[in-house]
Amino acid sequence: MAQKPNNHQVKAKKFLGQHFLEDETIAEQIADTLQLNGYKNVLEIGPGMGVLTKYLLKKPITTYVVEIDTESVDYLKNNYLNLAPRILEQDFLKYDLSKTFKDEPFAIIGNFPYNISTQIVFKTLELRDQIPEFSGMFQKEVAARICSKEGSKVYGILSVLTQAFYNAEYLFTVPPTVFNPPPKVDSGVLRLTRKEDYSLPCDEKLFFRVVKTAFQQRRKTLRNSLKTFNLSDNLKANVIFGKRPEQLNVSQFIELTSFIENDTPKVD
Repeated sequence: MAQKPNNHQVKAKKFLGQHFLEDETIAEQIADTLQLNGYKNVLEIGPGMGVLTKYLLKKPITTYVVEIDTESVDYLKNNYLNLAPRILEQDFLKYDLSKTFKDEPFAIIGNFPYNISTQIVFKTLELRDQIPEFSGMFQKEVAARICSKEGSKVYGILSVLTQAFYNAEYLFTVPPTVFNPPPKVDSGVLRLTRKEDYSLPCDEKLFFRVVKTAFQQRRKTLRNSLKTFNLSDNLKANVIFGKRPEQLNVSQFIELTSFIENDTPKVD
């Protein structure tokens, strides 16, 4: 009889945002969100005691895990002997992933710590050339924000920047009761699949700046929130600058960036 994971062997640490998933069915469902297209490796962030890891190891793919908690690392090494060489005892946000994957593509998956989940997405966007697929569990409101469309109250920086490069799907909701300790909110599982053509027809660094600046004053019209770009009066007369940022879809933000790029001198 297979040994059932003992969730008391590793103590959940609040400062690391740890909530250990106990429901095996949900763990398997999350593992099954991977479509296994265009890559041979997957990196799980924050595996804890490996409830999701065990289902990844059954798939025709090479699984790596990155874990900052030394207690969890010891547990994984003792319970998943074949995984041991691919356990990265690192802080995902600070680790140079080229040391492990060089220039090879890889997917990302995980039951992500809530306190760093948005930072994980931003790092994924930085590494979008190497990450064709991303799936995992977030606080429900964060997952909803990533997948939301224009006009929504939660539509914002994370929504636009992610959807510029990835197709975002909200897959299912997970209740607090399946975690130890249970969080105070529901969780949501999403999948990001990189677009076939994910290069933007505008300056991508400028695109990031425009989106972030616009939503920092989301109640103002773009004509007012983007004043720091020193736009010409002719450009500000464009009807798009009379809108608020949550009214623009991703394509319109790309168009907006192109307008600004062609209106102002380029800075090296």
